[in-house]
Amino acid sequence: MLKVLLLFLLLIAGIVVGPMVAGHQGYVLIQTDTWNIETSVTGLAIILILSLVVLFALEWLLRRLFRTGARTRGWFAGRKRSRARKQTKLALLKLAEGDYQQVEKLMSKNADHAEQPVVNYLLAAEAAQQRGDEARANQHLERAAELADSDQIPVEITRVRLQLARNENHAARHGVDKLLEVTPRHPEVLRLAEQAYIRTGAWGSLLDIIPSMQKAGVGDDEHRDALTRQAWIGLMDQARADQGSDGLKTWWRNQSRKTRHQPALQVAMAEHLIECDDHQTAQAIILDGLKRQYDDRLVLLMPRLKAGNPEQLEKALRQQIKTYGDRPLLWSTLGQLLMSHGEWKEASLAFRAALKQRPDAFDYAWLADVLDRLHQPEEAALMRRDGLLLTLQQNNPQ
Repeated sequence: MLKVLLLFLLLIAGIVVGPMVAGHQGYVLIQTDTWNIETSVTGLAIILILSLVVLFALEWLLRRLFRTGARTRGWFAGRKRSRARKQTKLALLKLAEGDYQQVEKLMSKNADHAEQPVVNYLLAAEAAQQRGDEARANQHLERAAELADSDQIPVEITRVRLQLARNENHAARHGVDKLLEVTPRHPEVLRLAEQAYIRTGAWGSLLDIIPSMQKAGVGDDEHRDALTRQAWIGLMDQARADQGSDGLKTWWRNQSRKTRHQPALQVAMAEHLIECDDHQTAQAIILDGLKRQYDDRLVLLMPRLKAGNPEQLEKALRQQIKTYGDRPLLWSTLGQLLMSHGEWKEASLAFRAALKQRPDAFDYAWLADVLDRLHQPEEAALMRRDGLLLTLQQNNPQ
């Protein structure tokens, strides 16, 4: 641009200086309806130069004025950003103090000028929800959604969290279902999905996300195992509620062999069948489980069975004692089964074998009852005394 201007000035200078040197000024006539302007070529050139100078002066002046306006706007905007930064820091301190009213006020004020306005509005929404102001929470959430553009995941996570806080459980479940389609291994989405599925009884969906929870490191193995058991028991409850004992047995048969061989699920299934008064099927599941793997929980269910054939249970217990050794629980359970059909002598031997390995107030009481049946009142009284002393010691440890 500067080169063009210099060339233009040189051209004008040539036009002006050339005739002056040659002594010929030339003649220029500009005529309109009402005006006649007469001048020389030199005069016209001078007018053009002056016009350019005036135009450049106006341009410089306007540029300065607009630059001053931009600087002014920048100063005000910078001041708002600085204020928003300070308010955000103060809001985080108030959040640590639990002052949710101040958190909402500070986070939302000048939030549009904050470094991350979406975060400010989301935190303001959660603070408003903590105060119970759902209307304000929704306002902040919608403003965050407007500013988030295409990155809506943080907004939807906050929306689901607020829905769970309001016990809008089915709406929260719908929200996490959509989030899992977009980000199936997001840790916070999985945690929210766990809550939503438990509250709505979506046990099948809960089982589906447990592998993703393991890959994302959500919870430890113990927590995930507990969730798995809870989900399976929930499915059992649903099957029993829908179709009773027959539906529960059909559901159990339709499960994979790996599922049916899990001791925790065998225990839960046997308990459900006992509650349905289907002792025969419950006994079959308990005996099948003990053949594969010893589990105290299966043994503890045996005295509750009323299948009409305790001989199978006694045989299984004696086989367990032979395989796994003299475990007090096995002897105690065997004694209870022998008591149930009047084999008093054998029952007393079983309870004595259990008490020989560890003292137990219930075994003392059961042995005393057996000794009464065997007409040994003195020893029965001694067993009751020992059981009472043991109970007192357990209730009042030194």
